[in-house]
Amino acid sequence: MNIPGSSRRTIRSLAAHIHNTRCMWIKMIAARHGVAVPRTVDARTVKPSSLSRALERSNKGIIDVIQLGAARGGTIPAATWQNFPTDLVHFLNYFVAHEAHHRGQLCMLARQLGHRLPTEVTAGLWQWKKRSRE
Repeated sequence: MNIPGSSRRTIRSLAAHIHNTRCMWIKMIAARHGVAVPRTVDARTVKPSSLSRALERSNKGIIDVIQLGAARGGTIPAATWQNFPTDLVHFLNYFVAHEAHHRGQLCMLARQLGHRLPTEVTAGLWQWKKRSRE
């Protein structure tokens, strides 16, 4: 489905961008340290079920990057290119900001297109005590 006011971007392409960006960071930071790099997806043709599975794999890869940084005393390996320092705190802030930006876009688009999102998506994110027990 095309995004209102954007002739080329779709909801699928936004979600694929999240996955593909995760894959890029996993590859640049952690592949040489044994972290598996998920395959990227074609933002124009990936099916929703395949994209969902891909997001799960890239989520695991990012967790592996975080664990690698923790095991290295809070420092991630330097990438060939990156726009933040190599400490884990900066990586986490960059990663959270990027994901939150696009998550916000997706939630806003769902509302604009008349889709009511479940409470666990819209408010559940802020239930930090509950999330910490999961």
